[in-house]
Amino acid sequence: MSNMQTQSAGGTRFPSYDTEGFYDEMFLPDGEPRARAEWLAWRLRQLSDGELTQRQKAADLALLNMGITFNVYGHSAGTEKIWPFDLIPRIIESQEWKSIEDGLRQRITALNLFIDDMYHDQKIVRDGYFPEYMASSAKNFLKPCQGLDPPRRRWCHITGTDLIRDSDGQVYVLEDNLRCPSGVSYVIENREVMKRTFPQLFQGLSVLSVEDYPEHLLKMLQYIAPPSAGNDPTVVVLTPGIYNSAYFEHCFLAQQMGVELVQGSDLVVNDGYVKMRTTRGLQRVDVIYRRIDDEFLDPKTFRADSTLGVPGLMDVYRAGRVALANAPGTGIADDKAVYAYVPKMIKYYLGEEMKLPNVPTFLCADEKERAHVLANLDKLVIKPANESGGYGILLGPRATPEQLAKYRELIEANPRNYVAQPMMSLSRVPTLVGDHLEGRHVDLRPYILYGEDIFILPGGLTRVALVKGSLVVNSSQGGGSKDTWVLKNHTPRVPAPVVV
Repeated sequence: MSNMQTQSAGGTRFPSYDTEGFYDEMFLPDGEPRARAEWLAWRLRQLSDGELTQRQKAADLALLNMGITFNVYGHSAGTEKIWPFDLIPRIIESQEWKSIEDGLRQRITALNLFIDDMYHDQKIVRDGYFPEYMASSAKNFLKPCQGLDPPRRRWCHITGTDLIRDSDGQVYVLEDNLRCPSGVSYVIENREVMKRTFPQLFQGLSVLSVEDYPEHLLKMLQYIAPPSAGNDPTVVVLTPGIYNSAYFEHCFLAQQMGVELVQGSDLVVNDGYVKMRTTRGLQRVDVIYRRIDDEFLDPKTFRADSTLGVPGLMDVYRAGRVALANAPGTGIADDKAVYAYVPKMIKYYLGEEMKLPNVPTFLCADEKERAHVLANLDKLVIKPANESGGYGILLGPRATPEQLAKYRELIEANPRNYVAQPMMSLSRVPTLVGDHLEGRHVDLRPYILYGEDIFILPGGLTRVALVKGSLVVNSSQGGGSKDTWVLKNHTPRVPAPVVV
């Protein structure tokens, strides 16, 4: 036996890859692949030298030719950039995905009930589960929406919920995005690019499809149409225009659903309905998938200087003659201070314990918790309650004394606007850097549709911090993405190493 050796080409280990003490989605600390990634690791080991780099270049070229871009406001190299994509996929086992789905269904059900309650009787406030000041001081609590009854009593039709995995392997909800969550088009296009440039990786694996999302989205939008719309409601996607950071997605989703992409100037309120200007005259619109913020929807109700919305739109909405997705006012549940109360919401509305835990959160509005935060600024992550895109966040352990002093002043001046959380060790996924693999931190944004039932897109958008050591995954700040594979069943057995 001593003169026999194992041929390493058939193995699955990557001896040069270092997990560096982080939870790695693909590899165990000893370098062995996790069970869910054995087949992928084996496939990657079969590649010839330089082949992975060549396929990454092919993927980048495909993205360029497909016009898959996003805009960055104020970017020095121009506004439009090619979508940054890494070829090594993230894999999630079917059993784990089912537990994530269960937690997301529970969460979105409770959040929808909370939003509805907040714009009606506020029973959760009266019963002491949610403080009144938290609602009255919320930036995105819209008084004009009080008493509104959205079609089918659905408020949050499309949600992007950000998940992370910490070093303990536990999946946590980082935040909820219930206004105009973006990124789902890149989930679909990432899969298309993978199939074009690296079809061999899929061989032998049964991966849940993501391509039917537009079909589910259209079905949901048609479900919330006013009864007067009949069996064939007219759906449109309302965009702020070509300079919006997600304009590619607005075009993509409209095209995939086979509906019109419109701007506010294309719509008008006429005879009590919203109508679209066409070459054949005005056509009634029944459902608006709006990709503009609440405050710009209707200059007669919200910002008077808005040129993006439709004057009188909210009057038609209140009369039940048009549906809006998401419903105006859902931003109350986007608030990162309100986020801290979701466990209580689930208990209050559903009588259940939370299935997907929150990241522990300190509310600076609370005097005792604020004192703890101020005493530990250099150990915590500080977040403004209503910013998005990763803006305004302070990573305490990496901050300068000047930055810490600045945030101390900001918190003391407006404690309601800040929360703090421990610094989480986001899990990592192998990422191609030059000609080799290195670990990069990731999060995950599943997309949830709430219509007749709840549909959750398998996997969602894995965002990756492409800069070594960075925890910032947002594309606007240098992040990229990966294809996310949810397996239907167990991975096939890897061929045994050849013994010679």
